[in-house]
Amino acid sequence: MVDDDLWSAVGDPTRRRMLDLLLSEGGGTATSLSERLPVTRQAVAKHLVVLDRVGLVHATAIGRERQFRVDPEQLARAVAQLADVGAAWDARLHRIRRIAETIQHRADENGQQSTEKEQ
Repeated sequence: MVDDDLWSAVGDPTRRRMLDLLLSEGGGTATSLSERLPVTRQAVAKHLVVLDRVGLVHATAIGRERQFRVDPEQLARAVAQLADVGAAWDARLHRIRRIAETIQHRADENGQQSTEKEQ
């Protein structure tokens, strides 16, 4: 089952970049992330709220700032959902390809039969 809120959260390229930064650096604050991204600190804070709401990140208060870390279990859940959706689409595309090949094969046979009748 696909979690639409989770997919919506990771569907935004800025949030995906934030997750990459948090993973590579072991965590970060809205301030530290805004220094590495082409958006304001306020925009980063809003993105972090979205990621926190779906459980992809968790915050710990450190002084006046909040330190965010990626939740590995929730990230693994998102990756598993992505793999499931990818597999489903691969199967659909494979069926479409078989249908197209069948149609093309029939068209080739009909074309060949018409040519034989003309001779």
